[in-house]
Amino acid sequence: MNETAEQQFDEPFEIEITDSLDLHSFSPKDIRAVTEAYLSEAYKKGFRVVRIIHGKGVGVQREIVRKVLSESDLVCKFKNAPEFSGSWGATIVEFED
Repeated sequence: MNETAEQQFDEPFEIEITDSLDLHSFSPKDIRAVTEAYLSEAYKKGFRVVRIIHGKGVGVQREIVRKVLSESDLVCKFKNAPEFSGSWGATIVEFED
């Protein structure tokens, strides 16, 4: 029995936690969970500002990310990235102290 590509990649995997997360390689169905996990781990690592790259596209991933950010107790505020850091294709997140 052949596995589909989706079945092959359903296994969890680790990503390095840095001050930036690029969501382009994740499936839209995973964006919420990945963003929530990333925020938690980045906060634990002591980052106070991070950048989440969701792309410009039609805005589906941006909407998911910003909903997660608005619901998170860890997040103080968020905004579009500066023009040369992704502009409206990325979001800058500031954590609570």
